[in-house]
Parts: sequence; structure tokens; C-alpha cells
Amino acid sequence: MSDTLVDARGLRCPLPVIRLAEAARGLPAGTELTVLSTDPAVKLDVPAWCRMRGHEHVTTREHTGDWTGWAITVRLG
Repeated sequence: MSDTLVDARGLRCPLPVIRLAEAARGLPAGTELTVLSTDPAVKLDVPAWCRMRGHEHVTTREHTGDWTGWAITVRLG
């Protein structure tokens, strides 16, 4: 389970990554964040953000049910 949840559902690229970066600012290494997004670009954008910033992409899970999209968890480096 992640330490922080970033709800970016309904937002289009690049806003989910921007919200994730804002939430990560100032948090210690090892903190896990999960971003929820309905934008398909997030599947590529978040792992790329992790590579550029030295963070770890932990998992990408497709979510269906009350909303359709992705839950992506990262661990801060």
C-alpha cells in the first residue's frame, strides 16, 4: 500500500505527472505514491518521470469498476 494517493482522474497529460511531482516534493526517499489517472498517456509518462528523477516505478495496475483507468505506484529514490 502506498503512503500517498494522488487523484488525477479526469486530468489530461501533463497534469497527472505534474500533480505527482507536486505531491512528491519534499517527501523522503522510500516513500511510495500512487497516482490514479484516466489518461492513457500516464502509462508511459509516469515511468519516464521516474527514470528522469531517479525514482522507482513499482507497479501499473488497470482499474475498472466505478471508474476506468490506471493506478501507478512509484517509490521515491
